[in-house]
Amino acid sequence: MSTSFATLRRRILTPGTEQTLVETRGFHSGDPRARTLIETVGHYFLAGYGHAAQTASPERTGPLLDAAPARFRGFAHEGAAMAFTVLDGLSPRGGLVRAYMAGPGEPHLYMAHVGVGWALARLPRPLWPAVHTLDPLLRWLVLDGYGFHQAYFRTERFVRRRALDGRPSRWSGDPGYAPRAVDQGVGRALWFVACADGDLVADLVDSFPEERRADLYGGVGLAAVYAGGCDRSGLERLCGRAGAHRPRLAQGAAFAAEARLRAGLLVPHVEEAVGVLFGGTAAEAARAARETRPSPAEAGRVPAYEVWRSRLAERWGA
Repeated sequence: MSTSFATLRRRILTPGTEQTLVETRGFHSGDPRARTLIETVGHYFLAGYGHAAQTASPERTGPLLDAAPARFRGFAHEGAAMAFTVLDGLSPRGGLVRAYMAGPGEPHLYMAHVGVGWALARLPRPLWPAVHTLDPLLRWLVLDGYGFHQAYFRTERFVRRRALDGRPSRWSGDPGYAPRAVDQGVGRALWFVACADGDLVADLVDSFPEERRADLYGGVGLAAVYAGGCDRSGLERLCGRAGAHRPRLAQGAAFAAEARLRAGLLVPHVEEAVGVLFGGTAAEAARAARETRPSPAEAGRVPAYEVWRSRLAERWGA
């Protein structure tokens, strides 16, 4: 395939960088350093997406993604997973996402599944990947990614008006749990909408019905650790505001620690955030996440993924 065609494909498929600016999105302007961080995350996400869209090759994309700074490399992989999913949906051959997850994306499986969810939000339903082709436990992160996309790009509807999105429920195989997984992604997006302001993100969570807040706080905890941007005092206030949902905040923090350590992306802000939200070191939080991880066979009326989240929340409170 010619270089010019590959470049054109990247240009056509990749959103413009202005779409990730805080001002464009109408997010809280926040502290200048936090705003720069939030926008830099978007920059590397789109860079990863663009690399994958241009090369259409997991093997050739891997080195390009790994050139990103450690703090932002996971977001680049998330963007690449989205692009490969879009390309699979537009091609009768497919197989790019599976090749990516078995190759350069393997250390980043958590973020890769989230990236697949972004693509679901952009593709017509018939072009979505079959749910059975994804990891039986981590497939719920796809709906997390879907929820993040909706809250990030359709903030008025899904954050300020707190709408529910039932589009992926049938695809998931468990329509009862699907809205909860989507809300976990909405919670992650609230961290970006609030520009990493712990007080404002708590205000946003409190604006939602009580029955949705536990899942929202799980997403907030994950974003607070994985993306960062809030100082210790802000994180401590966030913990106080979480109240009865404090264990879910800790659970999300431990998931983030495990995702970063599994990919070899431990950076200083992670240790501080984990210390406040979960307690102990990032390695200890990640170990707790691994030790509480169930097998898919443990699923019953409740998906194994939720069994995992609940066990981890209980581990924090023990």
